[in-house]
Amino acid sequence: MKSIRRGQHLITVLLLLFLAGFGFLIYKLQTESKFYISHASNASLGKVYDRKGEVLYDPNATAEEYGADYFLDVGNLIGDDSKQMTNTLVAQNKDLLANFSFMLGEQHDGRAAVGTTLDHTVNRRVYDSFGSKNGCAVAYNYMTGEIYVCTSKPNVNVLDHYANISELPEGALLCSVFYPTVPGSTQKISTTLAALEHMGYDALMSKSFDCLGAYQNLGGQEIRCHKSAGHGTQGIMDAFANSCNPWFAQLVEDPSWTLEDIEETYRAMGYRLNGEGEQGYFDVNGISAYTASTTLTDKNDFSTQWGCMGQGTTLVSPLQLMVWQSAIANQTGVSTMPYLIDHAVSVAGKDLPRTMTTYGEKMFTPDSAAHMREIMLSNGRTRYADVLPGSDVAVKSGTAQIGEEKTENSLLTGFVDDQSFPVAFCIVIENRVGGVITTNQIASTMLSELRAALDVSA
Repeated sequence: MKSIRRGQHLITVLLLLFLAGFGFLIYKLQTESKFYISHASNASLGKVYDRKGEVLYDPNATAEEYGADYFLDVGNLIGDDSKQMTNTLVAQNKDLLANFSFMLGEQHDGRAAVGTTLDHTVNRRVYDSFGSKNGCAVAYNYMTGEIYVCTSKPNVNVLDHYANISELPEGALLCSVFYPTVPGSTQKISTTLAALEHMGYDALMSKSFDCLGAYQNLGGQEIRCHKSAGHGTQGIMDAFANSCNPWFAQLVEDPSWTLEDIEETYRAMGYRLNGEGEQGYFDVNGISAYTASTTLTDKNDFSTQWGCMGQGTTLVSPLQLMVWQSAIANQTGVSTMPYLIDHAVSVAGKDLPRTMTTYGEKMFTPDSAAHMREIMLSNGRTRYADVLPGSDVAVKSGTAQIGEEKTENSLLTGFVDDQSFPVAFCIVIENRVGGVITTNQIASTMLSELRAALDVSA
């Protein structure tokens, strides 16, 4: 009798294990089969749309239906299913776009779709505004995180199906918004924030240094100003607006703070310092954005001072330059994290949860953010009032020397100080010399077009 009962117990246990294993198999098929099917070479994928319903990706797109260069401004951002580009919205979100489920199977006329935060019309006008120049532009809502504009040039026309891939310009397959570049004097935002954090506002405002066109630092090295005649005696407000290198060199080596003070703020802002650790990234709906890096070794030495002014080994992505603006504009010291996907629809036509606003870690105090905001607004009111008539725009420009050839890129980053139009941005023009377009003009086009598209009164 006992042996029968033991046999019954054993059979019951085996049945329970079988049912558990079968249930786990069903779960794995339900949750993971979509991923593997969506990454197959002949997967059926849905469409990607902008915020107003314009198509940004269609797996069956033709030039006859959309126009020959309809997708040109978003080619290396939205991407396609060709596997030629991997750091794109489509490549990183095929599971959302897959017209397949375990229960329904593959549905070639399925309703899987992704709705983005982009405005395609504005995005294209910004792309076209670069004219003959290469570069990139990005803009987002610094209160919600919605990316409205994200484009880079050169770009790739996905409707060409890579027939001319060997002839594409270098960088055409990468959206440069997410990749590191030399920030030039836009780096002085980070250095000023570090000074605000560790010197305090009153002490920083009291600092006064001379610029005679060049300055011999405490290491015996020369720091030159872009204005050969010099700027004379200045405080922080004028030096920031003038992008005065000798002034900032003297600020960096000032005895009232230490190299560790600068490093503390830089690290809090996400910089990778002195090659320590692995390259950092932050995620924008699966797209990897490189985090900033620089080398700081001796605050009395040229290389460290130069790095604190956005040259040398300092690298920052345009996206991160823009995201930092939210922590200043919102006066919190905490960045609003950017996103591109607003919502998605499953293959069964079911609305998936919408994206929620998220925030980064605290980088600096609200007081430092508020004072930095006023410094940038003063610069905007004095020198950039024509960028967006009717609104105050806080800005910092920069000129970055690139490579051994010392070609120069032009940068502009900042935000609109308007709660009804809370937009932060970053613009880069490559090889600015001899250009027919300026960052101011691109910013004006982008912001005025966005304000009209979002139906915001001036």
